[in-house]
Amino acid sequence: MANVTVIPATRNIHTGVRKDAVAKRKTAGYARVSTDSEEQLTSYEAQVDYYTNYIKSRPEWEFVNVYTDEGISATDTRHRSGFNQMVQDALDGKIDLIVTKSVSRFARNTVDSLTTVRKLKEKGVEVYFQKENIYTLDSKGELLITIMSSLAQEESRSISENVTWGKRKRFADGKVSLAYSSFLGYRKGEDGQMEVVPEEAETVRLIYRLFMQGQTPYAIAKYLTDKNIPTPTGKETWRHRTVENILSNEKYKGDARLQKCYTVDFLSKKRKANEGEVPQYYVEGSHDAIIEPSEWQLVQTEIQRRKNAGRSHNCCGVFFAKLKCGDCGEYFGSKVWHSNSKYRRTVWQCNAKFKGESKCSTPHLYEQRIKELFLETLGILMEDRETVIADCRAVMEALTDCSRIDGEAEEVSNEMEVVAGMIQRLVDENATRKLDQEDYRRKYTGYADRYAALESRMDGLKKERERREIQHDLFSGFLSGLEEVRELPVDFSGKLFHRMVDFATVHSDGRVVFTFRNGAEVSTKI
Repeated sequence: MANVTVIPATRNIHTGVRKDAVAKRKTAGYARVSTDSEEQLTSYEAQVDYYTNYIKSRPEWEFVNVYTDEGISATDTRHRSGFNQMVQDALDGKIDLIVTKSVSRFARNTVDSLTTVRKLKEKGVEVYFQKENIYTLDSKGELLITIMSSLAQEESRSISENVTWGKRKRFADGKVSLAYSSFLGYRKGEDGQMEVVPEEAETVRLIYRLFMQGQTPYAIAKYLTDKNIPTPTGKETWRHRTVENILSNEKYKGDARLQKCYTVDFLSKKRKANEGEVPQYYVEGSHDAIIEPSEWQLVQTEIQRRKNAGRSHNCCGVFFAKLKCGDCGEYFGSKVWHSNSKYRRTVWQCNAKFKGESKCSTPHLYEQRIKELFLETLGILMEDRETVIADCRAVMEALTDCSRIDGEAEEVSNEMEVVAGMIQRLVDENATRKLDQEDYRRKYTGYADRYAALESRMDGLKKERERREIQHDLFSGFLSGLEEVRELPVDFSGKLFHRMVDFATVHSDGRVVFTFRNGAEVSTKI
């Protein structure tokens, strides 16, 4: 039998350092607190002081640094600059040992924790978790880290769910919160509620006014930038998207739609627009309005009207997509004549006038004449002002009564619930006992088709209710405009024009028929 002699290991398997070497291990500490409150800041400073003294008190360790992060969540290491710098220094050979309080201080994400530990382990860098008494280069280290990291990750999940529950409870209670630093027009008042900032509110009103005068979001953004008016975040340059968001945000009319977006995953913190995945809450009259509700709704209608008109049309001026050609039905567009002379004038003519085989015979109109024609027809409408107002109020009252729609929607909802139950019972029965599959598919298809029809009906009822609400708001704007005009003549204003007029049709014989928001048609001649 051969003699076997054991030659003892002389170097550490992980670090490669000789076991009889007396060189000190380059040691760093890592400290982190989750919030930036004063109380936690004290804890943060105490941790830095503790690790500095703790490392320096060990003769076998050489103090390198204490790396820190404050006010940062641990679920994702990508946004922790102190942590990332420490890891990079360790990989560069500047650190042999990292000391930290616990696994949860290091990372609450299992994947990040293990990835980082393994990356450090490959370079011979060890991590010591004091609370759990784990050295990562120990044979049992990785198993213990996996277990502890998983527990820490579940703790983060629990905290995230509790925070989400708290937010949704506040939403359900109608409590509105804002990122005031990036929201124009409001600040947090002493009572914690939304408070109007007068100078910023004027900017919001200016944006709405310019839009109703026919300006595009691009043009408004350029105007605000040229006037050196700061953006919601205090920057100098406005973007059209910012203007669009202000024009469509319901908070400016005093209402609030809550939970427009939600966090998909507590680890990635990825947020997504809420398209029905989680509940939304609409709070009416939650705070003081900057824009009157009727004017806000008028702007939404104008936004939709411009979209329907198509991108090929030049949206410039108060009469954009308001004048129709009586020959072809196309909209009129603005044209500038004699642009470089004192005879410069803006005219409106059919956009399709010179398209196709035969050109439209409708005449062009000067802007000033369009304004005069509108005031003429408004005067005719005002001759029976009280009757028009009474009829308008009667229509608004009828539009407000949605009892039939709501009753039918409730019936459809109940029937959908019954059909869904029938489908579920059929599926359960097929899973527990042998059924004729052809008969099963026939029944399932029948139930599914029935449910789809009910779903379509419910969608139609919702759209009908939305249409009535929009009509009600348009009538409300029309009525407000009519009540403002108590005596004639009045000066032309774009706001009044939009409130009163749906569109005007220009005919080849010189007639211009104005169709008002209440459905009345009044004709005049060029």
